[in-house]
Amino acid sequence: MNLLSDRVNRLSYSQTFVMSNKARELKAQGINVISLTLGEPDFEIPKFVRESAIKAINDGVKSYTPVPGYLELRKAIANKFKRDNNLEYKPDQIVVSNGGKQSIINVLLSIINDGDEVIVPAPYWVSYYEMVKLAGGENIVVTTTIDTDFKITPEQLENAITPKTKAFLFSSPCNPSGTVYTKEELYALAKVLEKHPNVIIISDEIYEYINYEGKHESIAQFPEVFDQTVTINGVSKSYAMTGWRIGYLGGPKWLTDACDKIQGQMTSGANCIAQKASITAIEADPSVINYMIDGFKKRRELVYNLLNEIPGFKVNKPAGAFYFFPDISFYFGKTIQGHKITNSDDFALLLLEKAHVATVGGVCFGDSNCIRLSYAASEEDLIEALKRIKNTLS
Repeated sequence: MNLLSDRVNRLSYSQTFVMSNKARELKAQGINVISLTLGEPDFEIPKFVRESAIKAINDGVKSYTPVPGYLELRKAIANKFKRDNNLEYKPDQIVVSNGGKQSIINVLLSIINDGDEVIVPAPYWVSYYEMVKLAGGENIVVTTTIDTDFKITPEQLENAITPKTKAFLFSSPCNPSGTVYTKEELYALAKVLEKHPNVIIISDEIYEYINYEGKHESIAQFPEVFDQTVTINGVSKSYAMTGWRIGYLGGPKWLTDACDKIQGQMTSGANCIAQKASITAIEADPSVINYMIDGFKKRRELVYNLLNEIPGFKVNKPAGAFYFFPDISFYFGKTIQGHKITNSDDFALLLLEKAHVATVGGVCFGDSNCIRLSYAASEEDLIEALKRIKNTLS
């Protein structure tokens, strides 16, 4: 007897965690596996942020927090949005959540009715697709390719919009591709969405500071779509605070009020100590984390050059985040060391079992031609991992 709900049965497990768990299992057997699966910066949290958390503990901070977050934190976030993104959000237009993931699901649960459509450009972060399903919506996937730097065009967006469209969900910089939209490209998308004011734009900007090519741009900066845009961000990637679970959103008050209501019945406010530390992080000048960005940029160059030495890999140079998403469809239909390759998941399994390098197949990201490699790892591990991949395929 299946006692689980249809809601749960419709969901898939996150393949990023599935592959990282497989890597851990092999490591537990004594196999030297290099894992390039998870999007987790390997740098230390800045010392001044850690010290602020210790101070909060020593000051006796321990109580339940307001559902949308401490007012002091929401004021800091509002100032950050103005400072970095030229966005005017008041503190009551901001909701702090237990990670950026909760911020996104709060929005979807607030606006999606059964059968509503959400436009999601592929490749997309694995959880977007599943969260839309969880909210009762229908994913309308718009395919992009490595040849267009994995960017959706205004024409593709316009063609995907129907009377049932409720939201457009995307990220820039993008997980998994590292794609960064320019101001001009975002404006072209905004002009399409301006004609459809009932379509909510959910802009995931969690990798904002990890940008190698220029200034980060937010789609909400355009007055034409400001009132229909929700901007998602957090401290996980920029400050290496992944386990502290602090994400946040800014948006129209009617929608942030709804997110406040939903969160109040689910998890209530986020961790008090993590919020206090996040105030310190967000109020700091972003230049304090330049050393991380410089480190990632150096690794990007290293991995880009090494990937281009592997036959059959089609590689673009990502402008942000810390992932490569190479097209490996050259190997489809081939059998390598006993593994028949029909899609990128087969290819990722080959790399894990034969090269002992853990990556994530692109099927769960909406692109079966590619695999995702995270370069949030040491240079030594990156060099060794790509050497193993090249030797396995040769």
